[in-house]
Amino acid sequence: MKLQRSRLASLLFIPLLTASLLVGCKPASDSPEASRPATTGKKKIAFVSNGVASFWTIAAAGVKAAGEKTGVGTETLMPVEGISDQKRIIEDLLTRGIDGIAVSPIDPVNQTELLNRAARRTKLITHDSDAPDSERLIYIGMDNYQAGRLCGDLVREALPQGGTVMLFIGRLEQDNAKRRRQGVIDAILGRPSNPGNFDPPSSLIEGNGFKILGTLTDQFDRAKGKANAEDALAKYPDLSCMVGLFAYNPPLMLEALAQANKLGKVKVVAFDEDDATLEGIQKGIVHGTVVQNPYQYGYKSVELLAELANGNTSVIPASKFIDIPARQIRKADVDEFWADLKVKTGTAK
Repeated sequence: MKLQRSRLASLLFIPLLTASLLVGCKPASDSPEASRPATTGKKKIAFVSNGVASFWTIAAAGVKAAGEKTGVGTETLMPVEGISDQKRIIEDLLTRGIDGIAVSPIDPVNQTELLNRAARRTKLITHDSDAPDSERLIYIGMDNYQAGRLCGDLVREALPQGGTVMLFIGRLEQDNAKRRRQGVIDAILGRPSNPGNFDPPSSLIEGNGFKILGTLTDQFDRAKGKANAEDALAKYPDLSCMVGLFAYNPPLMLEALAQANKLGKVKVVAFDEDDATLEGIQKGIVHGTVVQNPYQYGYKSVELLAELANGNTSVIPASKFIDIPARQIRKADVDEFWADLKVKTGTAK
């Protein structure tokens, strides 16, 4: 009798165990986390920078504002370790099924295959720095060569009699960096506009009363960037002007100048709108800067990708280029510019 009851209990336990296992092995698509995107119906847009800098913090504020306005989910991703990190970020976004990516390519020539793969799986656009040979849908930014010429004009203002100049920049693999640097050089030397020009980074370039001693890169390594500035001051005691072409370069130059007791003695011309740069303009230790509009880079990227993700391709102009022009900021207009920037980024007091 005990044996029969034991067999009966076993028979009853088997279907209960089976049902329990079936519930425990429910597919992930039935989980609350997996079903949430389908419930909300939100498109997902990613904004990928080419590094970590205050410039991209401003862009992130534009990304957030546009996401709130258009009703899409957004995220801003900044690669810390250069091209390999940017590649990993893009591949991860594609695996997650992102609806749109806006990217500033670090090395467009060597990233063409990756960008084309991304363009075939999602809506892909470039911002800040272009990859014109890729299958990206549109480029949002400025003409970096012409922006470089604006910066070169500031150098000529700062040194009306000419002088010796050193250029500092993160890297030259990027399309925007190459064009920006060349625009600076051509404007300083008084050359006619020609984006096809190229002067080797290590060469001494002379003309128009100026000596451009070289171009020092740091690959987004802040310690290297500051060391470059320190080495230039030590090697060239008669250096007349330092030009920083990425957002973090001018603040590092100012640190090196302060330590060498040369603030105000060596002219500083900048690019972008780091707080230290703007404060330097206010104090008169930075002659001026050329600013882009990273807030609009972020905002327009999300606004455009939201339309594309919803099937509206009419937002792409025939030129496949949305121009957000650069402008020069000097002491006379730095206060107004900075106040507006603080409002847009939510840092106004």
